[in-house]
Amino acid sequence: MQTVSSIPQNTPVQTDFLPLQGTDYVEFYVGNAKQAAHFYKTAFGFQSLAYAGPETGLKDKVSYVLRQHKLTFVLTTPLRSGNEIADHIYRHGDGVKVLALKTEDATSAWEETTKRGGKSYLEPVKLTDPDGEVTLSGIHTYGDTVHLFVERKKYNGIFLPGFKEWKSNYNPPSTGLLYVDHCVGNVGWNQMNPWVKFYENVMGFKNILTFDDNDISTEYSALMSKVMSNGNGFVKFPINEPAEGKKKSQVEEYLDFYDGEGVQHIAVATQDIVETVRDLKSRGVEFLKIPDSYYATVLDRVGHIDEDLAPLQELGILIDRDDEGYLLQIFSKPVEDRPTLFFEIIQRKGAKSFGKGNFKALFEALEREQDARGNL
Repeated sequence: MQTVSSIPQNTPVQTDFLPLQGTDYVEFYVGNAKQAAHFYKTAFGFQSLAYAGPETGLKDKVSYVLRQHKLTFVLTTPLRSGNEIADHIYRHGDGVKVLALKTEDATSAWEETTKRGGKSYLEPVKLTDPDGEVTLSGIHTYGDTVHLFVERKKYNGIFLPGFKEWKSNYNPPSTGLLYVDHCVGNVGWNQMNPWVKFYENVMGFKNILTFDDNDISTEYSALMSKVMSNGNGFVKFPINEPAEGKKKSQVEEYLDFYDGEGVQHIAVATQDIVETVRDLKSRGVEFLKIPDSYYATVLDRVGHIDEDLAPLQELGILIDRDDEGYLLQIFSKPVEDRPTLFFEIIQRKGAKSFGKGNFKALFEALEREQDARGNL
């Protein structure tokens, strides 16, 4: 099987029962939110936004909220052991707990998804303060990951009720990161198709691209992936599962060290990937190394691009093209000691795909890192 679109031509337009406006925020459960916040500010260029903790009435956890353009991260740490947050960190290490999605009606989103088989995580709840009200609801997805539906049309506060403005004298400049392009989940053996069905049936998503082990493989390892998208294309969730290979795939390594299914990487958009990656590297962010041989033939494959090839080669930025344009992308090394979560930086010049032409170079680079860790 080759890469295919699963949406037939002339498909009748159907009402979207779960209209989503994009990603509201991504929440990480981490061992030390204060230090993690400093890392994301220093290395990735986030700004201080909001805080909740003992000073705001919370007795069991603290949360720091960071923002860069339309990209919002929440870093949450438990203050004691013996609770869901502490257990999550003990099992998984630092990782993504919440993929929060913007919606006009969080109550309807919960009702529509749970009646279609979604397992409730949070029944609709209204949070209020002098700045207005926010309605939250949520459902479970793969592993311990959850989707929260966030309705904030009646709210003018800094982030959510219960948070106060976080003022800091230390706010490094932005690195040009704009918004979440897509989030990729890793699931277990033979679990990709059941989760595809979940997103189709429970959330009304469509499978827009499929990659099998002929598309995503090297001499040693392979995986399969399907890209799920909501109706307007604002929310995209590729889902990976392992495939048979001579050695352990990157998905198997992730599942081993994360101790289960979860978010593998967050892809973040930029308008100038060369400037952004140069800045990120100067701040200490490490990226996968791509051999110079990749660049000897890449323009033969992708054709003309607006950028000079030399800085792309210098920085290790990959290039791919589809019928609508091209894209530039690069992948960080894992941002924790466990080889789990990493980031993708992506600039789209018309392309709506995910870099199929780069899979071989990317996966060989990942395998070199796995081998250095003794996990291949």
